[in-house]
Amino acid sequence: MDFDTIAAIATAPGEAGIGIIRISGKNAIDVGDKIFKNKKQLSLKQCEERKLNYGYAIDPKDGRKIDEVLMVYIKAPYTYTKEDVVEINCHGGTIPVRKILEVVLENGARLAERGEFTKRAFLNGRIDLSQAEAVMDLISAKTDSSFDVSLNQLEGSISSEVRVIQNVLLGMLAHVEASIDFPEDDVEDLTYNELQKNGNLVLEKINKLLSTVYTGKILREGLKTVILGKPNVGKSSLLNAILRENRAIVTDIPGTTRDVIEEYVNINGVPLKIVDTAGIRETEDIVERLGVDKAKELLNEADLVIAVFDTSTELSKEDFDIINLIKDKKVIILLNKSDLPSKIDEKDMNKYLPGKRIINTSMSKNEGIDKLEEIIEDMFLSSEVKISNNTIITNVRHRDQLLKAKENIDDALNSLGLNMPLDCIEVDIKNSWENLGEITGDTVGEDIIDKIFSEFCIGK
Repeated sequence: MDFDTIAAIATAPGEAGIGIIRISGKNAIDVGDKIFKNKKQLSLKQCEERKLNYGYAIDPKDGRKIDEVLMVYIKAPYTYTKEDVVEINCHGGTIPVRKILEVVLENGARLAERGEFTKRAFLNGRIDLSQAEAVMDLISAKTDSSFDVSLNQLEGSISSEVRVIQNVLLGMLAHVEASIDFPEDDVEDLTYNELQKNGNLVLEKINKLLSTVYTGKILREGLKTVILGKPNVGKSSLLNAILRENRAIVTDIPGTTRDVIEEYVNINGVPLKIVDTAGIRETEDIVERLGVDKAKELLNEADLVIAVFDTSTELSKEDFDIINLIKDKKVIILLNKSDLPSKIDEKDMNKYLPGKRIINTSMSKNEGIDKLEEIIEDMFLSSEVKISNNTIITNVRHRDQLLKAKENIDDALNSLGLNMPLDCIEVDIKNSWENLGEITGDTVGEDIIDKIFSEFCIGK
């Protein structure tokens, strides 16, 4: 597609060894040529393609040097955007990159919109939409596992799976249309049997992809883990111990934590979005009560609950309230303050919360944290969220389209079972094909494309 020329800073803001300004579009090399002064007095166009060329970024109005740079140009279509691309490597820092970008914009380029480089890569056919979305997942990956999954998607793993299913659906559509166009061949029974067989194959493949959604959610967002307990049992100390830093304020005064504290942590490759909450208790303090209500709300959204109990005191009404809240959740129980004389033990907790994993801990002596991390890793790697080499659905939009495709193929199979007319069945099969096309971008609307790329950073 014939686009104008865009430019943006491609490196993160702040002090660094280098900063990079990227230019893409039909006039990219002309723009680069205007602002580049080569040490050998060569123009950029006279320099060798795909090699870094040493010189200065200049303001062409007066020839003033802006910074010492290395500049490279690459001609279409062998670039990220499939357009002519120029990249300027200058000294890192806010001022050098900003000054060079300003000169670039004054000499024929405009500032890129969010995600516009990747959007052009998609619109020019270099990558499909699922691969484009994987770019941001790759950038925002918080663990090695999520990075590997994103890289797999960038290489086209989801696209490949989806297109296999789409090809089966296209075969079904061809079969239906042939039967409608040539009814005299009298192959209706064969057609229905063939459609039933292929429809079940499509359903099986869609269900296989949907079975990875929970794993994908955790890899993308982290295992949402809520720390729950009554005041002063060691919740904030636990958060600090897991993070290996003093993130939460810890005092002997009950009710110190009033608001929710959220942090990401990587435990042996398992991404955790860990949430410290206000202590669960009845209180007249309005602010603390709001914190307690928020803690209960977060509990309903949690993938995992770490419930902390104080072993140095008898179980209280607040403890029993917490037990009732968590009995149907995936829970790890911490019996904290095990360095003090004990009033409750594992046997007591098993009576009220049978089958839950229990660990004796002492936050003051940093005991039991290693065991907690081992259990979290074991729960993640040995349960239904086990990561394999299969394609994993990490994107909510992909999940929604798979669910729609499944619903449509289910409708088609039900209609086949009732021997409904083929033209009715054709509609459901076509809808299922189009649902899957929205994942790769084959059938997606412009508004969806704009929404996806608006969430990217400007330089990508």
